[in-house]
Amino acid sequence: MPFCNSTISVINLGDAFQIPELESAALAPYEFTRYRDAYHVPMASGEAWLFQYGIVVFWAVSDDDQQLLIKRVTPYILLESTKRSRELFQFSLNAEQLSVRGDHISLPGEDHLLRLAVSHALAQSTQLIVFETMVLDNIKATAHIPATLAEKGKIPLRRKELAKIRGRLFAAKSDIILHYGLLDTPEFFWEHPNLESTYMQLARYLDIKPRVDVLSQKLGTIHELLEILADEQNHSHSAFLEWIVILLIGFEVVMAAFH
Repeated sequence: MPFCNSTISVINLGDAFQIPELESAALAPYEFTRYRDAYHVPMASGEAWLFQYGIVVFWAVSDDDQQLLIKRVTPYILLESTKRSRELFQFSLNAEQLSVRGDHISLPGEDHLLRLAVSHALAQSTQLIVFETMVLDNIKATAHIPATLAEKGKIPLRRKELAKIRGRLFAAKSDIILHYGLLDTPEFFWEHPNLESTYMQLARYLDIKPRVDVLSQKLGTIHELLEILADEQNHSHSAFLEWIVILLIGFEVVMAAFH
């Protein structure tokens, strides 16, 4: 396939695609091919790889063609991204061997499955950016809680406010854990083990495993914060019940005094 340029664009469109509708409606005008969780979409100016978890990788596709495909598939995204993450790379074909230097990917051939192997790593890296941003935003938004607890010995928030914060943290953590399997080696390579080394080389270049490890540590931080908030909620509830008991005892004492 002749390519009109040498740019790879990786874009996060949302949480996931509605697969039946994606195939029957959005991709109907294209001669697409499915490879497990990825779709190969040949286009006039290049090709696109759509991944079921909401990532699209464009190889040498013009801006107009990119926008056209994005417009077609957007209605079939389960949860559209409010802030799209976009990564850009350059590539060349028919190199002596696979190499990655300064965001330039040189491929030893023109096989489209070779580009799929690379696309898997690029898509995972962009998905990681989504997770990393989600975790970082939540940690920043709640950074004052441990500091306040250390300074004052308690968290001066109502139980309802604490419950809302716990809910947001738990939702973020659950969403990431639910999709954590996306960061494993794709099942595609079970059928094409000869391409796994290409994927692994890109994964190493993109630091996917170290970033996953850091993400796990940050999820651990969120888990600890959830436990702190749960303890604070339980303490507040216990204190509330204690005051009710004290008031009831006081009421009984007063009533007994008047009798």
